[in-house]
Amino acid sequence: MNPTPGTGLIPIVEIFHSIQGEGYFSGTPAVFIRLGGCDVGCHWCDEKNSWDKNNWPFVRVEKIVKETVKYPADIVVITGGEPLMHSLNELTAGLRKAGKRTHLETSGAYPLSGRWDWICLSPKKFMSPHNEIYRKTGELKIIVYNKDDFRWAEEQAKKVSRKCKLFLQPEWSRKKAVLPVIVNYVQKFPEWRVSMQIHKYVQVK
Repeated sequence: MNPTPGTGLIPIVEIFHSIQGEGYFSGTPAVFIRLGGCDVGCHWCDEKNSWDKNNWPFVRVEKIVKETVKYPADIVVITGGEPLMHSLNELTAGLRKAGKRTHLETSGAYPLSGRWDWICLSPKKFMSPHNEIYRKTGELKIIVYNKDDFRWAEEQAKKVSRKCKLFLQPEWSRKKAVLPVIVNYVQKFPEWRVSMQIHKYVQVK
């Protein structure tokens, strides 16, 4: 199934209530809507099951919003997969009408759609972001797998606004090796912060 934009159908992997485990809103309760579909291809991705959108049911926006508002959290995080593979105008309109704050987690590899209260951009070297998203990004989060990622981080930081929050996050499987390097880097360059996946430490989604 491959609905065209405007049909109000989006592939949904899961909708769940948890805490934001990463970045600027770390520790904040949120509802997560994980969308199917991604062709960015991060080898460390812990949601590879989401990559093929046709493995997941295509759900109408009205039903997605209805499911989301069951939970008390003000923040709704649209994640993936790569959510911008889909038109998100209708979904964000429905969520905002329901009184929810809309947050986006994206690599920026596709054109921006939807209305957002917060955008977390996590760019990848193998599919660079569209230029339009940089000026709208509230949070830049770079996943650090090796030392070259610090060069990439600085290159990306030059493209966002001065108000954008800058985060370095260790790739989970290499956290013991790269976390001390990240901490040392942040101490030298205090415009950066350390992001940890605290949801994995407290063992929630």
